[in-house]
Amino acid sequence: MFFIRQLLLYISITAGLFLLIGLYRPWVMLWWEDVQNRRKVIKLYGSVAVTAYLVYWFTIFFV
Repeated sequence: MFFIRQLLLYISITAGLFLLIGLYRPWVMLWWEDVQNRRKVIKLYGSVAVTAYLVYWFTIFFV
């Protein structure tokens, strides 16, 4: 279980870093999309970061 918790923490940190990079240059993080904008970066990487971080805390307290 420790490995899963660490993996979730690293995923949330990486997604947060990608979010910051994407806010500066959206086309770098959304190169496969037709239209790259900051709203899409926030939706994609922000939701991944928040979800992974919440699951990380859920596994600490309830498992």
